[in-house]
Parts: sequence; structure tokens; C-alpha cells
Amino acid sequence: MEISLLSDRYLVRRMTEDDIAEIYALCRNNTLYYHYCPPFVTEGSIESDMRALPPNKECSDKYYLGYYDGKKLIAVMDLILSFPDKDTAFIGFFMTDTSVQNEGIGSGIIDTLCSCLKNYGFSSIRLGWVEGNPQAEHFWKKNLFIETGAIYDTDDYTVVVAQRTI
Repeated sequence: MEISLLSDRYLVRRMTEDDIAEIYALCRNNTLYYHYCPPFVTEGSIESDMRALPPNKECSDKYYLGYYDGKKLIAVMDLILSFPDKDTAFIGFFMTDTSVQNEGIGSGIIDTLCSCLKNYGFSSIRLGWVEGNPQAEHFWKKNLFIETGAIYDTDDYTVVVAQRTI
């Protein structure tokens, strides 16, 4: 996948371990997210997330992406292609910087992602939000993600699975 096609407005690039401090600076200000999805972010948890893969997936299927407005990191996304099936992409994590929330920037990033993935032959995008997190539920429903009816429990919270046809 050509990462540069994921935005016509922002520079998009794969994030590496060298970027962990910058990712942490973005994430640590999103206290509402971690209120519903504990534990609170650490540089170590970011490093683990950068390497985490679902069953039967390889590193080549995973894109841990940063979106930049000039030199400022404004969003981070963990995208896994062809999961849970070959026609579906999976967003494992998406967060915008608190300074750009409620400005339509996150929705614009998701719209462009959907168009790009459709051009690559994907038919849907799947993700999950933490049950009870009103900000996450509102954002994803506004962006046309529909609850699948599936939920799963972790030790700390329940995840609502949602999907968007593209």
C-alpha cells in the first residue's frame, strides 16, 4: 500500500521506535480515552502496541502511522490490512491530538482512508470502541461505523465491535 495516498492534506508515514516519545506526547493528553480504556499510556505500552499483531498476521500487514501537519504530529493510527478477512482492514487504534479534536480533522482522515482502501480492493473497515465511552462511540457512529452486535470483554472493559462498508 502506498502510504502517501492516505492523505492529500497531511504527511503520513510509518512510525518507528524513534517516534515513541512524540506519540506519547500526543496520547498522554487524551485522558478521557484512558479513563475508559485503562491502563494509562506509557512509552512501553506504545512500543508494545507498535509490535502487536493479531493471530496469523505478519509485520508487513501492519501500518502504525503518524499524520503530520507540517512538523506537528496530529494523529496516530494502527492499521492492519486483511483482518479479520482478506476484504477487511482493521483499525486497532486511532487518536488525534487534543488540539485538533472537534474540527473535523479526524473524520477527514477516516474518509480519505476509506476511499484509499476501497481503491485497494477492500470492502469494509472494522474496529472496536470501549463500551460506555461517549466520545468514541459518537465519533465512530458519525463516521458511518455500525455496531456488528459482537462484543468482547477484557479484564478492564468491554469492546463494542463496529464496521463500515466502503
